[in-house]
Amino acid sequence: MLLHVIARGKIARTPEAELVARYEKRLTWPVKLTELPESGGKIPEPQTPYKTVLLDERGKALSSEKLASTLEHWRDTGTRETRFVLGAADGHSEEERLEADLLLAFGPATWPHLLARAMLMEQLYRATSILAGHPYHRAG
Repeated sequence: MLLHVIARGKIARTPEAELVARYEKRLTWPVKLTELPESGGKIPEPQTPYKTVLLDERGKALSSEKLASTLEHWRDTGTRETRFVLGAADGHSEEERLEADLLLAFGPATWPHLLARAMLMEQLYRATSILAGHPYHRAG
């Protein structure tokens, strides 16, 4: 299953970009990173069955194990792509929230956009490591 991270804004040459790149290289599942402008720009339509996860402060704070089991279930029931969408500074619209398959939060704190992107990549690596039985989850 493709893990597709879609984010508003450019990460450019930042320490967070280095973290994103580090986890992108380590992921064994296919991963795609798409950057959109702060406003406008359209998310390309998927060609396969997909799920949408919005990173949203009002979302659920899932454990790494629960995120892993959710991805595993989606993969094993025919989902070919899971989209993780980080919105602009104002967040997601109510319509986008209602259409999403999952609203995901990294706890009750508000995180800087670039750091949230790096944290997402780490959690995707951790989740796929859990599913592979890799010791990273407990050693990292």
